[in-house]
Amino acid sequence: MKHFSLFQSLPDFFQNKRLTLLAIWVTVMAVIGTVLAFRANLLVGIVWVIIILCALVFVFNTLKIIGSDTQKYIAGLSYRVNRGEQEAIIQMPLGVILYNEAFEIDWVNPFIQRISEQSSLMDQKIDKISSVLARVVKAATSDDHDTWRTIDWLGRTFEVQVQTDLRAIYLRDVTEIAQVQRKYEASRLFFGIVSLDNFDEISERLNDAESSTLRSHVTTMLTDWMEQHEIYVRRLAPDKYMLIGYYQGLRLAEKDKFNILKSVREDTSSQNMPITLSIGISYHDDDVMTMAKAAQTQLDLALGRGGDQVVVKSPQQDARFYGGTTNPMAKRTRVRARVISQALSELMNSADQVFVMGHARGDRDSMGAALGVRRLAKMVDKPVWIVSDPDEKRHTDMQMLYSAIHEDEQTADALMSPSDVLARATEQSLLIMVDHSKRSITESKEVYDALNERLVIIDHHRRGEEFPEKSLLVYIESYASSTSELVTELFEYQSKNRRGLSRIEATTLLAGIQLDTKSFTIRSGTRTFDAASYLRSVGADGKLIQNFMKDSMEDYRQRADLISKAQFLGSDAIVVANDQKAYDSVSVAQAADSLLQIVGIERSFVVARRDEKTVGISARSNGDKNVQTIMERLGGGGHLSFAATQISGVTVDEAGQQLYAVLKDETLLDEEE
Repeated sequence: MKHFSLFQSLPDFFQNKRLTLLAIWVTVMAVIGTVLAFRANLLVGIVWVIIILCALVFVFNTLKIIGSDTQKYIAGLSYRVNRGEQEAIIQMPLGVILYNEAFEIDWVNPFIQRISEQSSLMDQKIDKISSVLARVVKAATSDDHDTWRTIDWLGRTFEVQVQTDLRAIYLRDVTEIAQVQRKYEASRLFFGIVSLDNFDEISERLNDAESSTLRSHVTTMLTDWMEQHEIYVRRLAPDKYMLIGYYQGLRLAEKDKFNILKSVREDTSSQNMPITLSIGISYHDDDVMTMAKAAQTQLDLALGRGGDQVVVKSPQQDARFYGGTTNPMAKRTRVRARVISQALSELMNSADQVFVMGHARGDRDSMGAALGVRRLAKMVDKPVWIVSDPDEKRHTDMQMLYSAIHEDEQTADALMSPSDVLARATEQSLLIMVDHSKRSITESKEVYDALNERLVIIDHHRRGEEFPEKSLLVYIESYASSTSELVTELFEYQSKNRRGLSRIEATTLLAGIQLDTKSFTIRSGTRTFDAASYLRSVGADGKLIQNFMKDSMEDYRQRADLISKAQFLGSDAIVVANDQKAYDSVSVAQAADSLLQIVGIERSFVVARRDEKTVGISARSNGDKNVQTIMERLGGGGHLSFAATQISGVTVDEAGQQLYAVLKDETLLDEEE
C-alpha cells in the first residue's frame, strides 16, 4: 500500500508509462557512465556526477513545466469545448426540445422559440403545438435514436430525431433542401395518352361534317382544359391524343380530379353524341421510351376497367384512379365475340387438355361460365375439367347447384380437385380463368402458378392492377352484365353440327345472368336479353333456377341479423357485424343488396367475418356513386355498383374503422373539389 501511495504521489508526467520507461533507461545509462567515470579517474567521476545531477534537475523542472502547461491547455480546451457545446445548443440553428413523462415541454432552445409564433412553449403539451410532432414522439422507441423523420411544422420542413431515454427532441431545419427537392419533383416530365372511348361508334351515324365538328369540339375542350393545367396536348389520330407536361401540372390535374372527363361527357351527351375519355399517364421514369410504353399500359388498364376514367402510375407507387363514376357504355361488337370464339377454339385445339377455373367461393355466374367454357372445349373434342375444391364451404344455392351437376350424366364428371389437376397437368395444358382475373381470389393458387404460362381470361369485372402478365387471350368486357353472358355469345360462332349446351349447362348460365343482373333489373342491355333468349331456347329451366335461388332458414336469419345492425351515414348504409360470428359470403352480399331498397340509400357496406383469419366487406351502389374505387383502396375490386374486398389479420371493428377512414377521406376530397 505504501509503495502504491508513493507511486500515486509522483508528478503526473511520471505516471505516463512511456515517460517512466524513458526515465529508467536514462537512469541506467547515467549509473553505468558514473561507474566508468570513477574507474577511470576520481576527479572525472566527481565531475560526471555533478553534470548528471544538474541534467536531472533541469530535465525534471522542464518536464514539470511542460506537464503544468499541458494541464492548463487541456483544462482551457475542455472549458471551451463545454462552453461551445452549450452555446451550440442554445444558438445554432438546430431545434432542441426537452419534455417530461406527460409529454409536456420542459425546455426549448432559443432557435425553436424564435421561429415559433407563440410567446412561450414551456409547459405546453406537444400535441397542442403540433399533432404531427406528437405522433412522431409518441411512436418513437429506444431503437430510433439514429432515425430521422420528416415533418412540416411552423411553416418549415424539419427532420426529427427523438431520444426517448433523455426525452429529447432534435429538429434539423431542412426547408431549403425540401424546397429544392419539391422543385425537382415538380419539374420532372410525365407522359400521357388520351383515347376517345366510343368515337368510332358515335361517328358511324354522323356525316363527315358532323363528325369533324364533334372531333374539333372535343379537341378544343381538351386543349383548353390542359392549357389551364399547364399540360401540352397533341392529337395523334382522330381518337387519340398525346400529353406531355411537368409533374406540377399533373398535380394540378389530380387536384381537379380530372373533371375534363365529366365536362366532355356531359357536354357531348347534351348534343345526343355522348363521348367519354380514357387517359393513361406515367411519370417519374428517367427513360422516355419506358414512360411512353407505361402510359399505354395505363390506358389499356383504364379501357379494361370500362373507360371514362384516368389511371396515373409511377414505377414507385400504386396506380391512382379518377373518374369511372358512370356505368360503361355497351360498345362491344359481335365481330369481337366472333374473333374471340374462333381464337379460343384454336387455343383449345392446340392444347392436350383444358382446365377451367372460377374464383374462390364461386357463385352461379362463375359456375355457369365455367360449364359453358367446358362445353366449348367438348365441342372441339378436348378433355376438359372444372377446377373445384371439394372441401370448400358453399352457400345453400351452390350446394343445390353442385348436386344438380353431379346428378346430370353429362356433367357428373365435370369437376376435378386442384390436387388431381396438378397431377394431370402438362406444359401443353390450357387454363381458362372465368369471372375473375386475380390470382389472389382464384379457386386454386397452386393450379394458377402451374399453368399461368398458357392462360386465357374471360371476365366482366373491371381490370385491376393485379393482372396476369402473360396471357394467351384476354376477353374482358366490363359493360357486359355477367361472364355467363359473354360465354353464351361464343356459342353462336361454333360449328352447328356439334352437340350444344345441355339442360343443366344452359340453366346454370341463365342463373348466372339472372344473379348478376338482379333478375334483369340492372346492367341489362339488348345483348343480355338476346343471350337469355338463346339459353331458354336450348332448354334452360326457369323452375330449376327458382330452386337455386332459395335460401335455407339459417341463411335467411343471417341476412336479417346483418340488416338489423345497419347504421346510416348520410346516403350510406353501413353494417359492422359481430366479430365472434362468421357469416356466409352470399348472405353478406344479399344483405348489402337489401339495404339498397331503403329510401334515400345510395350505397351499402356490410363488414362481417368470413372465417377465423379473414374479414370481408361487400359494397353495393345504385349506380350514382362508385364503390369499386373504395374497395380498391382496401385491397379489393369489382364494378362501379358492386364490389368487395377481404382483409386478413384484423377484427371486424378494425376493418370497419378502415372503411370509415376511406369514406371520410372521400368526403374530404369531394369537399375540396
